[in-house]
Amino acid sequence: MAEDKGAGAKAFRLANALLLSLLAVAAFYPIFYVLVASVSDPVKLYAASKVLLFPQGFSLAAYKIVFTNSWIWRSYLNTLFYVVAGGALSIFVTLLGGYALSRKYLPGRSVFLVIVTITMFFSGGLIPTFIIVNGLGLTDTVFAMILPSAVSTYNLLVMKTFLQGLPDEMEETSRIDGANDFTILWKVMAPLAAPALAVVSLFYIVSIWNSYIAPTIYLRNRDLFPLQVILREILLSGNTNSTNLNLSVSGGNEDYQAYSDAVKYATIVVATVPILCVYPFLQRYFVKGVMLGAIKG
Repeated sequence: MAEDKGAGAKAFRLANALLLSLLAVAAFYPIFYVLVASVSDPVKLYAASKVLLFPQGFSLAAYKIVFTNSWIWRSYLNTLFYVVAGGALSIFVTLLGGYALSRKYLPGRSVFLVIVTITMFFSGGLIPTFIIVNGLGLTDTVFAMILPSAVSTYNLLVMKTFLQGLPDEMEETSRIDGANDFTILWKVMAPLAAPALAVVSLFYIVSIWNSYIAPTIYLRNRDLFPLQVILREILLSGNTNSTNLNLSVSGGNEDYQAYSDAVKYATIVVATVPILCVYPFLQRYFVKGVMLGAIKG
């Protein structure tokens, strides 16, 4: 019987490993395809099969077109500003709100928690939100990309749960030494909340970097467009001229389409690589951050 169980366990592990390997390949191949296609010769890539395992020739022409385009650089700088300014504000407000909600002596704490939690399931909707943002004069300004999405309810609850899990004795000792709430927050709680801050920061950074719905709603001035909006225009447009990525191709329509497709792949890589570089530094906090909400309510 023990041998049967051992054989069954080995078969299960083998099947599990095979299934996970297939899922890993399915998840990784689109990234690999885009990367390989972006450094391939555009004409050879256009004539090749749809399944790529190796670059079709080698050419950086697509990247040259992308990096010489002023809209790409402008949108890149806009995105970096939104990430830095919006991320800093979001982390600051989330830390303040999480600390306040984690204090059991806060008057009306249960009521505030219910109100905050409701926003995870119900929202005012697109039109009422736009009316408020427009009424505040935020449309077509950088503040429309920062203020309306300054706080995520999920991130707020993650921060609240983490701070609530810290020993009460630390706060009591600090108060005996004469510290007030701000001193306790910045000098005691914040350093200990580094794992939660890292997870929340990554969530905010990724969300702001990938945001394209908010700018398409609130922004009309192309000088304020983030990178994802320009990328979306390139991917959805029938040709790259609609986004001012003018191509100088000596061949016919097929060569033009080949270079147009290559530019799309290169733009995807340019828009994705920076945010991928952040993950390795904060990956070890992911599991802990995801489990925070399950520890204590």
